[in-house]
Amino acid sequence: VQLQASGGGLVQAGGSLRLSCAASGRTFSMYAMHWFRQAPGKEREFVGCISGSGRNTYYADSVKGRFTISRDNAKNTVYLQMNSLEPEDTAVYYCAAGLTTIPKDFTSWGQGTQVTVSS
Repeated sequence: VQLQASGGGLVQAGGSLRLSCAASGRTFSMYAMHWFRQAPGKEREFVGCISGSGRNTYYADSVKGRFTISRDNAKNTVYLQMNSLEPEDTAVYYCAAGLTTIPKDFTSWGQGTQVTVSS
């Protein structure tokens, strides 16, 4: 599956953004979808993931309660709704497809989309 992330931009602290990750192929619902982020000078960080059916979601403690992952399998798209954004959320955000919700052994990655949160 090929992935294309979009929706990044510049937002003030406290604001919201919604990222999208569109997938090609007819087997999108078979994949758990993950979001990661990487800030300058830091390692890539797990943000959260959603199961193929959409019934199960998991989040990093740093975003729990502020970020929500959802998916529309009919549109082959997964979303990352980010609310109450903080400057510390500034990073390049990536989506990835995996066979399970365990954040490893990914089959493909999106190209990343920049999110910048100003204070």
